[in-house]
Amino acid sequence: MSRYWSAVVHGLTPYVPGEQPQIANLVKLNTNEHPYGPSPLALAAMRAAADEGLRLYPDPNAAALKAALAQRHGLLPEQVFVGNGSDEVLAHAFMALLKHERPLWLPDISYSFYPVYCRLYGLSACTIALRPDFSLAPDDYLPHPGGERAGAIIFANPNAPTGRLLALDGVERIVAGNPDAVVLVDEAYIDFGGQSAAELVPKYPNLLVVQTFSKSRALAGLRVGYALGQAPLIEALERVKNSFNSYPLGRLALAGALASVADEAHFGANCQRVIDTRAWLNDQLEALGFEVLPSAANFVFARHPAHRGADLAAALRQRAVLVRHFAAPRIDAFLRITVGTPEQCAALVAALTEVVERVAVQPT
Repeated sequence: MSRYWSAVVHGLTPYVPGEQPQIANLVKLNTNEHPYGPSPLALAAMRAAADEGLRLYPDPNAAALKAALAQRHGLLPEQVFVGNGSDEVLAHAFMALLKHERPLWLPDISYSFYPVYCRLYGLSACTIALRPDFSLAPDDYLPHPGGERAGAIIFANPNAPTGRLLALDGVERIVAGNPDAVVLVDEAYIDFGGQSAAELVPKYPNLLVVQTFSKSRALAGLRVGYALGQAPLIEALERVKNSFNSYPLGRLALAGALASVADEAHFGANCQRVIDTRAWLNDQLEALGFEVLPSAANFVFARHPAHRGADLAAALRQRAVLVRHFAAPRIDAFLRITVGTPEQCAALVAALTEVVERVAVQPT
């Protein structure tokens, strides 16, 4: 703390990213990174781009990448925005589209960056409780009979950290029921089992869909995210971007992302490998007595009736297995476990078996 800090900084509680420890032989299942490598085409494209051209600024409009993403989603290039990871795209959206006199509506259990952005940009927020089974009920996001309406709405689908998916008809119900409010659907994990709301973009001028290359395309280290929406929404994001940083993606990132979009075979095959391992892991955890929420993401969210989540996470860490625990209301009994390789998941199950069956942990 310093007397030179602004009032904004004094009031911030920053987002805490997943730990990136430097521990040998660690089974790292805490940050939802893809267990398999990026597209070989993407790696080759980045190597080729590492030449004398790096003395030049990258394309500030990312025209080639926007065109490729537009074609993939059946949209127009002017309906695509790209940024330095989906977190930056979300940040611009908070400022450009979600800040209104009426509060932003969001789930009480969701991506923990949303409240951070609310504080950073001075947004008032109204949290809506997920149902007891941690599902999101579309009717809870419709204007209230008494006249209460959202200034804007944001939710992750599949949700984070629960992994639960809202079907596309439920997403459309929220978007159609709030024609005067922007509805932002954060689809960081959609490729692991859901149907994207991108196909609804031409139909609804109030819909913004945000995706990332970090998860399903195994490019978390590259920092590429994007948004899909009708042109006026995208223009708002561009105005904020060009008032903040006109060159959010470097030449290597643009080259790698563009090649990744072209390699549909690699993308689809590796997503399916994660889905298959997720099903196996789910079965193994249930056999150990865990309750596992239905997941359409590259992670599972599980709790054991006889063991505290924090104690399980600590016991796993002692065995060089890292998972994510959130000390937050309603979910502090759960572990969020990234779906790794079959070998990583087998190591996790072996460690959990030892902990659950042999280690006395104080019951809840």
